[in-house]
Amino acid sequence: MEGLVRTLQAAGAPDVPVAYGDFTAASGTHAMQWLLRHAPGLDAVFVASDLMAAGAIQALRRAGRKVPADVAVIGFDDAPVARHTVPALTTIRQPVEELATVATRLLLTGASGVDPVLPTELVVRESA
Repeated sequence: MEGLVRTLQAAGAPDVPVAYGDFTAASGTHAMQWLLRHAPGLDAVFVASDLMAAGAIQALRRAGRKVPADVAVIGFDDAPVARHTVPALTTIRQPVEELATVATRLLLTGASGVDPVLPTELVVRESA
C-alpha cells in the first residue's frame, strides 16, 4: 500500500484516500462507502483482496456508480470470487503455492532477515 500511495503522489495525486478493511466482503462494502463519502469523485480503486473488491462493487452499484464506466475496480489474489463478480474482477494473481513453499522453507530453516519477492501477474477482466 505504501508503494502505491507514493507512486500516485509522485504522479500528481497529492491526497490519496485510504480505507481499511479486514479482508471480508462486508468490510469491502464499508470501506467503499467511506471512500465514496470522503472522495466522491474517485474513478478507480485498488483493493487488497478480491473478496473485499466484491463488496466494493456491491457498494458502488448501490450508490448508482457503474463499474468500470464510473469507477474501475482492481482486486488482489485472483480468488475464485473474482470470476463471479459482475462485472468479472480485474485482479493481481500471486503464486500462492510458491508462497506457501517459500514460507515453510524459511520457517523450517529458521532464516531471518530474508524478504523474498515472488512474481505476480495482472489478470485483466471487465472491472477495469
